[in-house]
Amino acid sequence: MPAVSVDDVLVLPHIPAPDAAAMQRPVQRIVTGLSTFEGEGFPVRRPFPGRMSLRDSDPFLLLDHMGAVEWGAGEPKGTPWHPHRGFETVTYIIDGAFEHQDSTGGGGYISDGATQWMTAGSGLLHIETPPESLVLKGGLFHGVQLWVNLPASLKMTQPRYQDIGSGQVALATSADGGSLIRVIAGSVGGVEGPGVTWTPITYAHVTIQPGAEVRLPWNPEFNAMVYALAGRGTAGNERTPFSEGQLAWFGEGDAITVRADEAQDSRTPTLEVLLLGGKPIREAIAHHGPFVMNTREEIVQAMEDFNAGRMGQVPASAR
Repeated sequence: MPAVSVDDVLVLPHIPAPDAAAMQRPVQRIVTGLSTFEGEGFPVRRPFPGRMSLRDSDPFLLLDHMGAVEWGAGEPKGTPWHPHRGFETVTYIIDGAFEHQDSTGGGGYISDGATQWMTAGSGLLHIETPPESLVLKGGLFHGVQLWVNLPASLKMTQPRYQDIGSGQVALATSADGGSLIRVIAGSVGGVEGPGVTWTPITYAHVTIQPGAEVRLPWNPEFNAMVYALAGRGTAGNERTPFSEGQLAWFGEGDAITVRADEAQDSRTPTLEVLLLGGKPIREAIAHHGPFVMNTREEIVQAMEDFNAGRMGQVPASAR
């Protein structure tokens, strides 16, 4: 996994374990991602929506785990040009690469630990495609796309694009030095990620060595989810088992615990997890395909605006 790493995690800031008075969050459910296809046919595993309600995942709308897949020559796939309105898309590439372009001029090349953060807001068109080199030769591709909802007051905010390079990600280690914590957005134990968010969230990628345990303070106003990208382990003090493609959904509290099993598969020697949490928006959700608003009337308006070209045009150079 070439996502940003370091030779010696002990040189990084240590996040102290929660104190004895902290309320550990219990695991409420283990959700197995639905295997499906997205875009032009690339495989994803999707723990939500579908496997759990949007009320439970609020403020997150969708989590697609893309791959890991070893493409042959000519096999890599992306998405066609399509619109979005009312939320943000966050694409984190662990292995391989994607190229992004949108109708506002945003976009770029994202690979190996980089993140592109697109605020669709009032609406735009965008496309995500594998680079020509990956299409010609094939290779490993592994990434995640997360959709973050926007409150009603920000649904029509101006579109915005953030390119978060792997070198910008904030790095830390757990109290015992057995985990590498990459904070992309929000805060974990006072370590702040570079992502600028409209909706208060925490988003991090953690590598946990076999037999190691990570115990972290967690904002009690946020929900808490841990998704396994690779490997196997347990979640919570009760040590509920979960593994690749599964998400642990936690109850209330101000601390979370995740532990890697002593024995891991040779192809995935460590437990790789995403930490997700956010302050629930608790507003009505109306959604239709790439549009997420608060009312059906707003969805109808979004469709009319898209059909009328008011969400932008595909750049002439891309036609």
